[in-house]
Amino acid sequence: MFFSNNHLAIAKQSSSLLLVVALLSALGCSQNPYLASSAGGVWNAPGGVSATVDPTQARLAELNRRVQLLDDNNRQLHTQLAQSEQQSLVYRDELELIRKQLSETSAKLESASIAANEAENRVRGFQASAQQRGGASIKANTDLLQAASRLNLGGIPVEQNGEVIRIVIPADQLFQPGTNQMLPQASMTLDPIAAQLRSLFPRQRIGIEGYTDDSPLYGGQVATSHQLAAGQAAGVLELLTRRAGMPPNQLFTVAQGANNPRQPNTTAAGRAANRRIELVIYPETY
Repeated sequence: MFFSNNHLAIAKQSSSLLLVVALLSALGCSQNPYLASSAGGVWNAPGGVSATVDPTQARLAELNRRVQLLDDNNRQLHTQLAQSEQQSLVYRDELELIRKQLSETSAKLESASIAANEAENRVRGFQASAQQRGGASIKANTDLLQAASRLNLGGIPVEQNGEVIRIVIPADQLFQPGTNQMLPQASMTLDPIAAQLRSLFPRQRIGIEGYTDDSPLYGGQVATSHQLAAGQAAGVLELLTRRAGMPPNQLFTVAQGANNPRQPNTTAAGRAANRRIELVIYPETY
């Protein structure tokens, strides 16, 4: 069989094409760019080169996604924390205001309670005296004055005030400044007074009134001037009854606080004059 030159050229081209296909197959190409696939589809890029996903790159991409999620969550938590701190400050301010209001209310209630007790003591004294008005239970004012004229209290003022007699004792002679703590020498002042009261006024009702100046109180046992006056009056009551032996039902206490000052509180001498205990002798008997 004889072949023409054209047939030889075609054969050489076919041999070259087969050689290229073989080389592509050896390099991992699964499809011939010049031939249709076995399934009859069109030619695609060699899968062994670009279609395979690198596991390391996939893992890195997943980690980056998780880091992004953590950053988002962290920003949300910081926002919530800032909101919580702001709300906490609001709650703290509200709590402080409530505590202040409770303290003021407590002080007012205590003052009201003291005033109520004082009023009750006075009412009991007046009721007791009213039950005996038919006899000689109410002394004439002249009798009180005559008895008061016999008081010898060593410089302690004795005053007539309407139908009552007032014995004015400086609180600085009885108590530590600004407290209801009685001084050790207080008994030296009160014992002679109690002895003369027992002798000259054995049946008269006697009020123990506590007064203060208008100086503010800082710390200590009391918070208001009425509390201080009440504590001092109670201390005098206890000394007169326990130590001096005066009948408890003869005496009652009244906390006046800074009310009814005797002198202006603008000077040290005036404030000292206003800090006092007054023993008030009434015409009524018990």
